[in-house]
Amino acid sequence: MPHVPSVPPPRTVARAAARAAATLTMGCCEVKHWLIAGSVVGAVVCLVGVILIPVGNAVIESTVKKEAVLLPDTTAYKNWISAGAPLYRQFWLFDVQNPEEVVKNGSIPKLYQRGPYTYRTRYLPKENVTFNDNYTVSFSLPAGAIFEPSMSVGPEEDTVTTLNLAVAGAYSLIDHKLANMLIQLSKSTLFQNRTVKEILWGYKDPMLKSIMGLFYPYNNTYDGPYNMFTGQDDVSKVSVIDNWQHQPTVPYWNDPYCNMINGTDGSSFSPYLDKKKPLYFFPSDICRSVFAEYVSSEDLKGITVYRYMLPEFTLASPAVNPDNKCFCSNFEMTNNCTMAGVLDIQPCKGAPVFMSLPHFLHGSPDLLDTVRGLNPNSEEHSTYLDVEPITGFTLRFAKRLQVNMVYGPSKDIRILNQVKNNTMFPLVWLNETAALDDETADMIKAELFSRMSLLETVQIALISSGAVLFVLCLIGVCVVTHKTGKKI
Repeated sequence: MPHVPSVPPPRTVARAAARAAATLTMGCCEVKHWLIAGSVVGAVVCLVGVILIPVGNAVIESTVKKEAVLLPDTTAYKNWISAGAPLYRQFWLFDVQNPEEVVKNGSIPKLYQRGPYTYRTRYLPKENVTFNDNYTVSFSLPAGAIFEPSMSVGPEEDTVTTLNLAVAGAYSLIDHKLANMLIQLSKSTLFQNRTVKEILWGYKDPMLKSIMGLFYPYNNTYDGPYNMFTGQDDVSKVSVIDNWQHQPTVPYWNDPYCNMINGTDGSSFSPYLDKKKPLYFFPSDICRSVFAEYVSSEDLKGITVYRYMLPEFTLASPAVNPDNKCFCSNFEMTNNCTMAGVLDIQPCKGAPVFMSLPHFLHGSPDLLDTVRGLNPNSEEHSTYLDVEPITGFTLRFAKRLQVNMVYGPSKDIRILNQVKNNTMFPLVWLNETAALDDETADMIKAELFSRMSLLETVQIALISSGAVLFVLCLIGVCVVTHKTGKKI
């Protein structure tokens, strides 16, 4: 008889199926539990990353504000107390090509720009540094200049034909009959040949029998004393000038507004800049406060900086910028204060000197009509500061100024008999500049930005890995739940 396989009773089959289903259900539940646990862990990791953003930013902000204060051992103080990056003054002098024609025929002076002649300046550390009880620090800035031949077009002994400083001064300051007598006795001329070194730093003038020079005296002199806030009690006031030369205002302009000393000396500002707000600073060489506005973001050795520039109306005429009315004191030479682009600094320097931007940038058109050879250019002749926005440190700047004197027609001064128009004569323009060096750039990036970058990397890693784990586990839970339900 053929073999017939035995068939389990129906009840036995049902029991086996039930056991298998139970085993499958138990396995799926266990997997589901693990997946749920994984999603919770992912959510927690992601949450930790999110929490680190404000916490980390608060830690960094606290550190930055601490290091921005002007106290010994802070980063700001180490950069402030002594000149870090080399600071240079580059000079371009204007060489008169037709001096005889100007005197004999009243011709317009033809100028040829010569330069740069470069000097290293501000290489001496601050002196008489004293911390005061009112959260301020006092100091003086010693001045010195060292010629840099490798950065110059020629030696200091190069000769330039330029305006005679004594004659121009006599024209502006004393009676013209007396001036003519002094000029005749000394055989002085409207233009003179002098070396670059003499024009900048001084020579003995035969007419006045005294030392004349555009920047004389300079070596072994001091700017200040300054008294500025350390920021210890309020970091928003760090480096803000409290007083200069022992006075909270300057005494030159006969007006409370124009006499104000606003902002810092330009070397640093309070941390965490708001690009919508201007930066105020006080350049002592023009005896007044100015401000700069944000124009762009630049890359400086891998560090993002905010570029601030003086607005065009800084030296505008009072008709355009009423705030400048109190800076106008010479009505004759400024066409009753309608001339734009020049600042008469005789009230503070004592000499009849007008400051402007190089080549009369943003100045009145008639300034360019009385001389030939000037070509104002915003890129070459504007003043700017590149400030790191988190720390408020100025990492690069270019302060560009032009020194001018005036001469004009005179029936009493013989050498001016043929001159037809008042002439704002440019003598020299300078670019005082400094830029972040590689060592300081590496220090800033290592001590500040590398920590910020590391913290940001950790935050991104935690948020992204936690989010991925959470999503994958959540998907797994859904899949397992679906399969378990289907099997059952």
